[in-house]
Amino acid sequence: MNEDFGNDIITITDDDGNEYVLEHLHTLEHNGSFYMAFLPTDIDEDDEDFGLVILKVIEENGEELLGSVDDPDELEEVYGLFAGFLFDEEADG
Repeated sequence: MNEDFGNDIITITDDDGNEYVLEHLHTLEHNGSFYMAFLPTDIDEDDEDFGLVILKVIEENGEELLGSVDDPDELEEVYGLFAGFLFDEEADG
């Protein structure tokens, strides 16, 4: 991702056909898997209860897709890694 042009915006569709527009914040590799952190683009900047969206890159039929992280322990561990990176970067900026 080239940060000179800002973060990437993607649209994803869930299993129920709902579309979400997300801003890509960071990608990391952990235990041989790749994870991506996003923020919904429609959040209120004053809302402290915004949700960081973490998706796992999975391969299905030779194609890379984004899927949910279903294991709560895995999600908590990856969330901690993203939080450390994102909060450290905010402190530096």
